[in-house]
Amino acid sequence: MTADIRPLFQPFTMGPLTLKNRIVMPPMTRHFSPGGMPTAAVTDYYRRRAEAGVGLIITEGTTVNHPAASGAGDIPWFHGEALAEWKKVVDAVHAAGGKIAPQLWHLGSARRLGSEPNPTVPAYGPMEKISKGVKVVHGMTKEDIQDVVSAFAQAARDARELGFDAIELHGAHGYLIDQFFWEGSNQRTDEYGGSMENRGRFALEIVRAVRDAVGPDYPIIFRYSQWKQQDYTARLAPTPELLEAFLAPLVEAGVDIFHCSQRRFWEPEFEGSDLNLAGWTRKITGKPCITVGSIGLDGEFIQFMVDTDKVAQTANIDDLLERLSNDEFDLVAVGRALIVDPQWAAKVQEGRFDEILPFSREALNTLV
Repeated sequence: MTADIRPLFQPFTMGPLTLKNRIVMPPMTRHFSPGGMPTAAVTDYYRRRAEAGVGLIITEGTTVNHPAASGAGDIPWFHGEALAEWKKVVDAVHAAGGKIAPQLWHLGSARRLGSEPNPTVPAYGPMEKISKGVKVVHGMTKEDIQDVVSAFAQAARDARELGFDAIELHGAHGYLIDQFFWEGSNQRTDEYGGSMENRGRFALEIVRAVRDAVGPDYPIIFRYSQWKQQDYTARLAPTPELLEAFLAPLVEAGVDIFHCSQRRFWEPEFEGSDLNLAGWTRKITGKPCITVGSIGLDGEFIQFMVDTDKVAQTANIDDLLERLSNDEFDLVAVGRALIVDPQWAAKVQEGRFDEILPFSREALNTLV
């Protein structure tokens, strides 16, 4: 590495949120919360990252209080008895000098019939889906929509009361909020379908309800992506003009920070500009943005979505540092590198690059 690492370790302030550096741990589902309850091991997992200098931890996706929100018995809940366990996580991260936000999540139609914790409940989504005579996706009524909006608002209210420093709404990767955005999964004929404005209505109602629940100053982060798990080539907004039409209403509704998910952070989002998705989002909205996508490793995450013996080695981050110093984006989310190496931030700050651990799928089997 030859670039100056100091920009990565400059403080960041937005309203009441002050971070000691620009490093973010993004949400990554780990499946270590049996019965939806985060365990002591989960608390220690997040605490170790805070102790080693991560500025903001965004938890793995935590599901809101709706029967079809979750898709596995070991995904953490953000309601009921689980809240007391999340309070332990918050206190541990704060004691270690870190800041933390829960990611609030609903799987939508990505949930499979028969999934825990409610195996008889079908998935919920914008459109009904019947497979071999069985309803596998329940097309959401307007009453269903309001129930889910209320569930997100309650989760955000609980997060603030528990002492979380912000909340993130999961509007990316083909899950429920994103399913309403995407023409391929939302062909409704009412006010929630059709134009981009209508397809964004569900998300706007969630953001406004969350804003009402947490007050005017509490930070709301919104994660979105162009790609989907079902289609890595999908483009929600193929031009800067369409991206602006998508983002502007979210800003007006109350989003403070955008978390802009790319597969590879270094790829330009549109022809004629080197700006990545976070860079374009910052340029269009003026809001702080988090960039993410294969940071610190030489192999992108898709290579590890299947059983493989591939190993991702440490990658040079000079390009990342140059973009950060040029104010292309404000914050940097480091994913798999932090799963395998809780000391990643400290090692980078101290120049111990040769000590950073490589990533393989084996790292997903434990909480280190």
